[in-house]
Amino acid sequence: MLTQKVKKQLENIVGKENVEDSQAAKLVYSYDATPQFQSLPDAIVSPRNTEEVSKIVKLCNDHKIPIVPRGSGTNLCAGTCPIEGGIVLLFKHMNNIIEIDEDNLTVTVQPGVITLDLIQEVEKKGLFYPPDPSSMKISTIGGNLNENSGGLRGLKYGVTRDYVLGLEVVLPNGHIIRTGGKLAKDVAGYDLTRLFIGSEGTLGIITEATLKLVPMPETKKTMLALYQDLEAAARSVSKIIANRIIPTTLEFLDQPTLEVVEDFTKIGLPTNVKAVLLIEQDGNKEQVDRDLDKIQKICLEESAISVQIAQTEEEANELRTARRSALSALARLKPTTILEDATVPRSEIAKMVKAIEEIANQYNVRICTFGHAGDGNLHPTCLTDVRDQEEMERVEKAFEAIFQKAIELGGTITGEHGVGAMKAPYLHLKLGESGILAMKQIKQAFDPNHIMNPGKVFAKSERKRVVVTS
Repeated sequence: MLTQKVKKQLENIVGKENVEDSQAAKLVYSYDATPQFQSLPDAIVSPRNTEEVSKIVKLCNDHKIPIVPRGSGTNLCAGTCPIEGGIVLLFKHMNNIIEIDEDNLTVTVQPGVITLDLIQEVEKKGLFYPPDPSSMKISTIGGNLNENSGGLRGLKYGVTRDYVLGLEVVLPNGHIIRTGGKLAKDVAGYDLTRLFIGSEGTLGIITEATLKLVPMPETKKTMLALYQDLEAAARSVSKIIANRIIPTTLEFLDQPTLEVVEDFTKIGLPTNVKAVLLIEQDGNKEQVDRDLDKIQKICLEESAISVQIAQTEEEANELRTARRSALSALARLKPTTILEDATVPRSEIAKMVKAIEEIANQYNVRICTFGHAGDGNLHPTCLTDVRDQEEMERVEKAFEAIFQKAIELGGTITGEHGVGAMKAPYLHLKLGESGILAMKQIKQAFDPNHIMNPGKVFAKSERKRVVVTS
């Protein structure tokens, strides 16, 4: 609990209007997009600049008060659930695009900037920021940095970390540091920039980021391939990559997902097929046409029953929007929707798709599968009800089996969602005890008082998910 003295000190730093501790406000920020996790913070604090963040962090460090940095709360690993109380740090005031530097092809932003707003602003200048998480309409750059978010374009363009050149960070002792900058090359010491990206707010508070931009591609085209065989669709993914073709987007949706998404979007998606691949390529027109011709032949060789190219940008955008709405569409069906992101090498996609189907049958749970098949990142999504304890136990066992299969195939327990509190019990499957110890030592060095987003990444139990309620 915050003492009245500490609350007054916080109000002196940010203004009384930027410290909220009503029951209603605490309830709003007690959870994120992750099911089963909820815990009340002691207060919500909204700083207006880096100096205020520094003062807040120093005060909390002196009093050993937990701090949870939060964007829009769209993350899916309970990464912004304040499971040990303390303060939630909001960046609603720190939401400015500071500079678009066309000479150096960079943009400098504060953490509260909405991802899609950034993308649209740089596109006005003929530039391109590729990372595009499905939540980009509401997710913030700060959240993307903390989770190293991916997106549909990750296959060709990479993920958030591939576009971060420099950061301004407030350390757990309140000190402010800058890493990197507008540089194509920089090997001065440890690569602290990459250390903070994906650290889930456990090492420091990112207050500014300098991001790399690239020129807008000349053209892009979108294709839909239909299959009556799940494994044939998955084999097509591997074969496309093996033929040295790297599409911008190579997405997979199974039939249960298609049915739900079509009911939600009503754009005429086929629901009488077992799976579809949504494929997009960009670049110069000649290369795009050549690549799509090759991809079409590969899909047909692998038993696609139809391959169609979107005839207008409106049609292509409808397909992209439908894919991005998959989680929202599925979430309407049952009280609890658990979406995971087990990831395997691209060559193992067919085996993983088959394994997910078998595991769902084995544990008698409903799992819909979609995801970024081109980079091996699948999203098995279980539709369930947290009030059914017996079913939830089967769901837990099913996901543990999925994670173990992903590791067995050379993959990982999470490709883009992060570890947070939800995946923490499974981290040892990927890293082993020695790997976890090395990470804990880094955490200890930066944050000896363990105030930065405590309870995340490192599990208190290696056996099952920790479900915290208040």
